[in-house]
Amino acid sequence: MILYKDRTDAGKSLAERVAQEVPDPVRPLVLGIPRGGVPVGAPLARLLSCPLDVLVLRKLPIPGNDQMGFGAVTLGRMVLLNQRLVDLGYVDPHRIPGIVDEVYREVLRRNRAYRGDRPFPEVSGRTVFVVDDGLATGYTMLVALDFLREQAPERLVAAVPVAQANAWELAGRKADHVVCLHVDHGYSFSVASFYRSFPDLEDQEVIRILESMPSPARASADHRPKHP
Repeated sequence: MILYKDRTDAGKSLAERVAQEVPDPVRPLVLGIPRGGVPVGAPLARLLSCPLDVLVLRKLPIPGNDQMGFGAVTLGRMVLLNQRLVDLGYVDPHRIPGIVDEVYREVLRRNRAYRGDRPFPEVSGRTVFVVDDGLATGYTMLVALDFLREQAPERLVAAVPVAQANAWELAGRKADHVVCLHVDHGYSFSVASFYRSFPDLEDQEVIRILESMPSPARASADHRPKHP
């Protein structure tokens, strides 16, 4: 089922729905989960005339299957595991610390590439929209919401174009509100299947989108990574 031409197309539709479901946000802030959540979040930030920034975190990939994750780790090294997958033997528990270390190094690298020396934006007292291009297991979004909840936002909203039903339900337990254009109840689910064009994004594309936003807090070109 193809619903969107690309991530930008999905983001425009999502922005319209958010405006309907979350009127009058308080000092709104849009945080895209890179890489895919950034182009989806940009139309929302433009519609709300608010900053777009990144919430850098990454899923913990199952060995031999990079497309499937058994959890996620944040910039603050907060780790959330999908214990069911661990218990089912998808990953050897003894390998988890090493996988976390490797993924966390990439989280730090991406944060430097996208943000440079800029601090993480203030969250307290704001309506914060956490945007991704879709929820499969949902654990990346879950750990993002946990990370932000500790910083006392006024309201925490998860916003995605598509989600698997179980992931959508899990996100609803942690967010104050979930905006999702399509909740899929099928057994087999792939975020990419809902997009006609769903390329892997490079760091430079994320930085280009961030720099295109009308905000003085955007990173300068000096912070571009020399290698993707």
